[in-house]
Amino acid sequence: MGWYQNLRQRCATCSRVTLGAGILFVTLAISFVMLTAGAYGLAWTNTEEFCIGCHEMRENVYAEFKGTIHDKNRSGVRAICSNCHVPHEPLALVIRKMQASMEVWGHLTGKIDTKEKFQKLRYELAVKEWTRMKKNGSQECRNCHHFEAMEAEKQTEKAQARHAKARAEGTPCIDCHFGIAHNEPDGPGPKELKIAK
Repeated sequence: MGWYQNLRQRCATCSRVTLGAGILFVTLAISFVMLTAGAYGLAWTNTEEFCIGCHEMRENVYAEFKGTIHDKNRSGVRAICSNCHVPHEPLALVIRKMQASMEVWGHLTGKIDTKEKFQKLRYELAVKEWTRMKKNGSQECRNCHHFEAMEAEKQTEKAQARHAKARAEGTPCIDCHFGIAHNEPDGPGPKELKIAK
């Protein structure tokens, strides 16, 4: 007798309460395993090792990132790819991960598998990322950098004035602070992009 037949025979003699409790327990157990695996998968795809696992990233944007203020600085606080390129909020994070699945397709089809292909698409890729950051008000920047925590007296007068204006107008960080972790592409910067919110 197979396990299914054995299970059917046992369930035939079970009360509805016992059967319902069993189904509920199995459903909760499966849900727990799926949620745990999903959370682990999301966390794993946010690691630097995952991000630079393909040579397109490792040899292009990651190579540029090395030695920048976000990589090495006097405070020892270091950003990794996901700090700047993946939202921290759960729903936005899942949406971004779904969008990133198309980037995996680009990897598999060799869209930017050479330095030349990457450079040819560099501006287009930058505009895509700048647009995303402008639409969310540079949320990823603000997850670490807070106007309230800035020591204005340690900034130049020009920086103080610009930060005060940006704060008052709600200007996203990316409008001024781009090209600090990666080389700037040729073409207009994010400030010139007209984005519908």
